[in-house]
Amino acid sequence: MSLIFDAHLDLAMNAMEWNRNLTLPINKIRESEKFLNDKPDRGNGTVSLDAMRKGNIYICVATQIARYSKPENKLTGWRSQEQAWAQTQGQLAWYRSMEKIGEMTQIKNKIELDNHIEKWKKGVNNTIGYILSLEGADSIISMEHLHLAHAYGLRAIGPAHYGPGTYAYGTDSSGGIGKKGKKLLDEIEKLNLILDVTHLCDLSFWETMDRFKGPIWASHSNCRSIVPNQRQFDDKQIKKLINRNSIIGVCFDAWMILPKWKRGVSDPKKMKLSLENVVDHVDHICQLAGNCDSVGIGSDLDGAFGNEQCPYDIDTIADLQKMKYTLKKRGYTDLNIDNIFHQNFINFLKKTWS
Repeated sequence: MSLIFDAHLDLAMNAMEWNRNLTLPINKIRESEKFLNDKPDRGNGTVSLDAMRKGNIYICVATQIARYSKPENKLTGWRSQEQAWAQTQGQLAWYRSMEKIGEMTQIKNKIELDNHIEKWKKGVNNTIGYILSLEGADSIISMEHLHLAHAYGLRAIGPAHYGPGTYAYGTDSSGGIGKKGKKLLDEIEKLNLILDVTHLCDLSFWETMDRFKGPIWASHSNCRSIVPNQRQFDDKQIKKLINRNSIIGVCFDAWMILPKWKRGVSDPKKMKLSLENVVDHVDHICQLAGNCDSVGIGSDLDGAFGNEQCPYDIDTIADLQKMKYTLKKRGYTDLNIDNIFHQNFINFLKKTWS
């Protein structure tokens, strides 16, 4: 099996907010949720550390996430930045606990990345390597907090999530980055943190691209030309990212893959949603780039949905390996597939951390 680098997983959120023991096999997690109905994916989850190992997903970008919702914001979230910060620290504590029991290893620099890959090649490494990312910067109360986060290993950050954020406007909202956003971007650049432009609304995206000169990626984003929604990138944005030597991780959330998907209503099999549709997005990015060097996988398979809202040929995250055969049918070579599966993101990190 090929090594897979998954550029977006909300592991700590699943563990801490949704009370999932990710050290268990998927079937055990599903069994533990059979009487729960607070979330649509209860009993349908696709991600665990065990399933990642079975799918050879030994490197990932794992998130902290805690949105701060101001009183006028109708989206759910914490009522203060202090609460949001505390939530991210609880998530950090979970990652640390996974490290202590040998389930995960934090990767913060090129040496640690090289060591992790070398151990995997030799078959002596059974831990999941993770790069810590913050999805939405609302929990960053001050630039001092950003420096604290960098010190404990934060290596990537997205300024916004859904709605109007503290530093930028995210999905389903509209606005620019403002003074606070510019200050945050400047500090991110000084620290050589990777800026994740996923979730930025169009205006915030373009203002950010003009302001920020450091490393950029889009951890989990798809193509607006296939699914016409603000959450996806249009061709102009994709070309801009390609020109900035960014990597775009394609996402496996059904409504981002297939047009006319209705969350909570549509069924993957009835809609004929398969990995073929995911590869449509991969292929579109490759065609715009003229090569396979700007795209990877950012599955988000644990991002508030399960197998009720992803390609029907995925039961667990281990099934990402099936994508190899879908790509081969489209004429992609083994080298192309290795680039998409892991090498593009690894090369990006090595360049950023050199």
